[in-house]
Amino acid sequence: MTKTNPGNFFEDFTVGQVIEHATPRTVTEGDRALYQALYPTRFAVPSSVEFAASVGLKPAPVEDLVAFHIAFGKTVPDVSLNAVANLGYAECRFHRPVVPGDTLSTRSEVIGLKQNSNGKSGVVYVRSTATNQRGEIALEWARWVMVHKRDIDAPAREALVPDLATVVAADDLVIPDGLDFTDYDLVAAGEPHRFDDYAVGEKIDHVDGVTLTDPEHMMATRLWQNTAKVHFNTEARPDGRRLVYGGHVISMARALSFNGLANAQLIAAINAGAHTSPAFAGDTVYAWSEVLDTAETTAPGAGALRLRLVATKGRDESMTLRGEDGKYLPHVLLDLDYWVLVPR
Repeated sequence: MTKTNPGNFFEDFTVGQVIEHATPRTVTEGDRALYQALYPTRFAVPSSVEFAASVGLKPAPVEDLVAFHIAFGKTVPDVSLNAVANLGYAECRFHRPVVPGDTLSTRSEVIGLKQNSNGKSGVVYVRSTATNQRGEIALEWARWVMVHKRDIDAPAREALVPDLATVVAADDLVIPDGLDFTDYDLVAAGEPHRFDDYAVGEKIDHVDGVTLTDPEHMMATRLWQNTAKVHFNTEARPDGRRLVYGGHVISMARALSFNGLANAQLIAAINAGAHTSPAFAGDTVYAWSEVLDTAETTAPGAGALRLRLVATKGRDESMTLRGEDGKYLPHVLLDLDYWVLVPR
């Protein structure tokens, strides 16, 4: 007998299965500092205790994606340790800002399965929920991941692809308690652009780029306790290359989006997300955004922008997502549709 755990393979999952993920994780000020060391982020709310307090958030929350990465990392040993790739996200809502001292625990339910036609792998759909030490929901999301089969001769399970919403309705966005942008300090935030300065259909080139390196993306992935083999083990992929964790690309693109969207202070929801091409060390990530929609909120002085955030390998000044055939262009790494809260 062995006491080690090789992780779940596609045939180990069943629809309706509930998994309580191990190792609760306490968020610290160290997470804030390391996040800022890994990504060129400059958003004022997670950067400044005083700024956060001035908009009604006390204590100051960490970056929204810190909570996402920590909660996501909890699911990896049970869901995606034997992944080929993480494919996408939907219905992600941030219920409350996460602050240092919060302890996050995560559970997942398998909501769909579909074996691939090659018989060697399949797609597993899960809905995950992260709660804090008081049992309050911090965030929830659905994702789907391609997972290897242990035995390619194992019979295929009955396919079930869940019906997931294409967008979180604006009325379903959770506004943090006490949020008030009435006296918002544009100078301290870094840009003058408010909610009404953005128009649906507008595209914003975030200009700057960052070259990915193996040490940084591996450090980031370990920070979130993400144990997926493809990020660390050169023997886990036929080409011998370490695959950059998709969340690392999300955080890089989000940080780059500060240039043009500095006042997009809080992520309220992720409507959909797709890692359209793999990223590797040596790739230089650029980003651009498109305004998809706008909405009112119940928070004083705050509106919501629905944005498409696109990360590319190399800069694309044309800001083009797809080719004439409707498929993603090969240099596109990420297509993320999300809601942010901004001052009016």
